[in-house]
Amino acid sequence: MTMLSLEIAVQDAAGALTAQANGADRVELCSALSATGGITPSAALIEAVVGVGLPVHVLIRCRPGPFVYDAQEVAVMARDAAWCMAHGASGVVFGALTADSLIDKPAMAAVRDAAAGHIGCHRAMDVAIGAGKADAGIDALAGLGVVRVLTSGGAKRSIDGATMLARLVTRAEGRLDIMAGGGVDPADVATLAATGIGAVHLSARSTMDIGVRAGPGGGADETIDVTDATIVRAVAEAVAAVARQG
Repeated sequence: MTMLSLEIAVQDAAGALTAQANGADRVELCSALSATGGITPSAALIEAVVGVGLPVHVLIRCRPGPFVYDAQEVAVMARDAAWCMAHGASGVVFGALTADSLIDKPAMAAVRDAAAGHIGCHRAMDVAIGAGKADAGIDALAGLGVVRVLTSGGAKRSIDGATMLARLVTRAEGRLDIMAGGGVDPADVATLAATGIGAVHLSARSTMDIGVRAGPGGGADETIDVTDATIVRAVAEAVAAVARQG
């Protein structure tokens, strides 16, 4: 079995500290995960999370919505990627598609170059899988020098996409790392590892009631998402168990 690593998606420095203390190997940093699926965090937030000491991969996504971007959006995101790398990020995470769900090679190349090659692809890959373009997607990303792709295998939960994950690993032929993400549960880790993936990814979120309403213009929720130490630890222990089994 491939040695697994564990990546936790976080939204703040507190989440990164929780991930670090409970066995994560690295974090993906984004903002507004619940509301948008994740967008690029602020400069100060990036600096704060880099300061925690874990490798930080920053999500590059200028807006929610489809992963089809115009030239101006790509230019902005390339500048974001360059800034992240200049300020301590270990890499960036980005995905761009054409209107027919193929990997947008020029857009990916622009952000890759801005990040000096330290680029992974997010679950835009699952859109390509859903369109029947899994092999083309892997080949395009590998050809671009993308180091890792996050995917659920096209399923809602990665455990349900295990067959596709195994196929993607075979197609990749070691050219890039396949990372399983999407509803990962500790009980899923051994089965996911058996597909040959190199990493598992989850947000490990729980909801904390702060008992204070946000007020006019800020929404009515009295809760916030936090990185849950218990969830991180449980998945980290499952990853360690796989390593012990060899």
